[in-house]
Amino acid sequence: MSEPLMSTYRRLPVTFARGEGVWLWDTDGKRYLDALSGIAVCGLGHAHPAVREAVCEQAGRLLHTSNLYRIAEQESLGQTLTELAGMDRVFFGNSGAEANEAAIKLARLHAHQRGIKDPAILVTEGSFHGRTLATLSATGNRKVRAGFEPLVQGFVRVPYGDLDAVATAAEHRPNLVAVMVEPIQGEGGIQIPPDDYLPRLRALCDAQGWLLILDEIQTGMGRTGRLFAHQHAGILPDVMTLAKGLGNGFPIGACLARGAAAEVFGPGSHGSTFGGNPLACRVAQTVIETIIGQGLIEQAAQTGVFLRERLHAALGDIEGVVAIRGRGLMLGIELASPCAVLVEQALAEGLLINVTAERVIRLLPPLILERPEADLLVDTLADLVRRFLAETC
Repeated sequence: MSEPLMSTYRRLPVTFARGEGVWLWDTDGKRYLDALSGIAVCGLGHAHPAVREAVCEQAGRLLHTSNLYRIAEQESLGQTLTELAGMDRVFFGNSGAEANEAAIKLARLHAHQRGIKDPAILVTEGSFHGRTLATLSATGNRKVRAGFEPLVQGFVRVPYGDLDAVATAAEHRPNLVAVMVEPIQGEGGIQIPPDDYLPRLRALCDAQGWLLILDEIQTGMGRTGRLFAHQHAGILPDVMTLAKGLGNGFPIGACLARGAAAEVFGPGSHGSTFGGNPLACRVAQTVIETIIGQGLIEQAAQTGVFLRERLHAALGDIEGVVAIRGRGLMLGIELASPCAVLVEQALAEGLLINVTAERVIRLLPPLILERPEADLLVDTLADLVRRFLAETC
């Protein structure tokens, strides 16, 4: 029989049947420590009681009515998010790519309303903003963009973390209207910019009259030890996008805005059939309340420090380990050579990890990860890395 699914993924040879907390079990009953969280999605882990109860209760009451009508759960979630983020308004979609599409449309419409006919958005090399045509055009990974030309125009690319390049672009590109950047690059290899990067970028946007758009799809919802990663820098964006950890596995995306940016969209300028439906918003509200109520942001910060210290102690002095970096529970171990083979080797050992940018082991464990599981993660991974480097160096 032919394979019914399009070949858009190189799937690993495992099928999971159930999960609980930081653990997953496959169809043969083997247990795995999930150090990836569905790619920064399941911050509360698997089958969390609060999420399960919210899904079941809301599914038995009301799933969908469309945005032709007021939705109480959407308004409640919008109030919660805008208050927590210091923003004014929010648009709900179904994914991170949709949230970023909304941000791109918002920036362009904002520019046209100011009389700028050919607006451009500054983006960075190594970035990842999605796989729709506009978001992959904004993405700084050539492999993601290859084969889909002609791309959407209106993006200017500069090196990540390079403020001089941003200033140079400002001098030569009078049609720039916004900067779109990740506070920490995830797909780009857990790249953390200099501490002054976001504050100085904020100041430059203010001076130039640009919108600062922060893609917090992977970094948001407590992942880095703050609810939103930009809070480490003490700034506010004009536009912020969220998804992934917002729904703990249930699809939802959000584009938040403040000030003039919050007033750009009007009736008919953007929309979504499913976006912000009662079930998605009820789940997201529960996720936020649980993350905050259970102190998981602080736990993520503390566990992240513990993991980095243990990883440095176990691997920091080994030849072939280039860097160990991260913030909160968003961690990367950069090796001197491509190491994608480690993903299947870890799988065989009952550990779920990811390799991005060819040479960076990416760890995104659930926010609920506790010390015994963190120790197991480090012990298992360190042994795998040592064996890999002994064979390749």
